[in-house]
Amino acid sequence: MENETSDIEIFSIQQVGYVKNKITERNLDSIKSVDPARREKALKDYQHQIRETLSIIRIRPEYEALLDGISSFSHIVVLFWPHLLDKAQRKKKKVHPRGWKDLPWQGIFATRSPARPNPILITTVELVKRDGCLLHVKGLEAFNNTPVIDIKPVIKPRDKLEGFRVPDWVRQVTHQVQP
Repeated sequence: MENETSDIEIFSIQQVGYVKNKITERNLDSIKSVDPARREKALKDYQHQIRETLSIIRIRPEYEALLDGISSFSHIVVLFWPHLLDKAQRKKKKVHPRGWKDLPWQGIFATRSPARPNPILITTVELVKRDGCLLHVKGLEAFNNTPVIDIKPVIKPRDKLEGFRVPDWVRQVTHQVQP
């Protein structure tokens, strides 16, 4: 059997911009509480804070032309690199989602944890306005100075999934209702 790592390709990703906001730390200690009522309130408060936080994505000037037409969209998908993530975290194989010990261990690829081999994070945000190389957005859960590696518009007909389902633990941490 051939060495499976011999066909691994190394990729280079360029930073297209970075985030400017007031988020400097992620205080989720109360969200990790074992008391479900306290944890649910803390999670709702945190999610509300993120939804209302205004961030600016500063796109590098050489990429400004790539933004032409983006203002026509109400929402964009932002891919970013968690630059403050400890490199040891990238070696984790399993986690308790959100750090909640009462939830079952899950493989990293079954979670949204930033601890992953290629820590590329993704989120959908509201595009408030474009001002040259600046994108004003709401709902970006990224720290100040986080590198942005790509931006894509949300195209509802294409992005809508039929038969969408998630496991029970996801509904528990996101308060989703099964469709």
